[in-house]
Amino acid sequence: MKIGFVVNDVATEKAHYTTNRLALAATRAGHEVLLTGTGDFAYEPDGTLSVLARGGADKNYRSLERYLQDIQRPATERQVAVNDFDVVLLRNDPADDAVDRPWAPTAAVAFGQLITDSGVLVANDPHTLANALSKAYFQHFPEVVRPRTLISRDESMISDFIDDMGGKAVLKPLQGSGGSGVFLVNRRESPNLSQIIEAIGRDGYIVAQEYLPEAENGDVRLFLLNGRPLTVNGKTAAFRRRNTSNDVRSNMSAGGNAERVDLTDEMLHLVEAVRPKLVSDGMFLVGLDIVGDKLMEINVFSPGGLGSCQSLYGEDFAVAVIADLERKMDVRKHYGDTLQNARLATI
Repeated sequence: MKIGFVVNDVATEKAHYTTNRLALAATRAGHEVLLTGTGDFAYEPDGTLSVLARGGADKNYRSLERYLQDIQRPATERQVAVNDFDVVLLRNDPADDAVDRPWAPTAAVAFGQLITDSGVLVANDPHTLANALSKAYFQHFPEVVRPRTLISRDESMISDFIDDMGGKAVLKPLQGSGGSGVFLVNRRESPNLSQIIEAIGRDGYIVAQEYLPEAENGDVRLFLLNGRPLTVNGKTAAFRRRNTSNDVRSNMSAGGNAERVDLTDEMLHLVEAVRPKLVSDGMFLVGLDIVGDKLMEINVFSPGGLGSCQSLYGEDFAVAVIADLERKMDVRKHYGDTLQNARLATI
């Protein structure tokens, strides 16, 4: 197969990123792998679509670092027609571009939609990702799995909501991820509600969410593949992210530590509740962020942490992800273009 990975910018990728692990796993499996950035698409006058992409040499790499070094060498850059690809994985993080390159998140989704028209499998499905650019997408999942939530820019409504929640709530921007701009508001300890609302509201709508006491133990990142827990040799790609500071965020990028975790009945119940929509929406690889018996977030763009899972359980889960793409290509051989992109992405 020829597999393309769309990232924010090839030059800013890091060796430990999950995307790099997936790309290396595909290369080691004998596939041709190319990385491209969200600013590297070209729609040409004749109606063809191409990308400026980079790839590593066709050899066995011993480390993630050496592999990425080869990919990031300018000499590997070349223009590639998108219909040469079998699969394109959209792995850019919209939050990383929100301030300096606000055009990039929508560009990746828009060009992803064009790529599907050329018969290439694009995952996660770009038509649904267009709806998931804001956290409002989360509100389309069953109410039973979600904490009580208000989305507003009105300070009085947000203040009343916090009071209804017993004086304690989490505030965060509607757009964004990675723990940026997340505040735990406690009426008894924080008199600066107006300033917090003003700071978050500069970039748009504010999400006010009920605070779950279980959050003191961190949250759990659980990977789903085709709507089911990503499991290899009886071990599931999941870990608890615990922050040892007083920071409400437990994201790895915000200083969280990864710990082993066993799936509970509550977690499996959440998976069952969200699976139908994730499968229908063509969400191939997803990260669920769980606190207690509630979902805090569903990361459908670039869920990270497969490296932590490998370190904790001794299994290379990236290999299983690539093997599943190989299986999908076998399915396509039998059904051709009769399966829509979203269906093939999660079949």
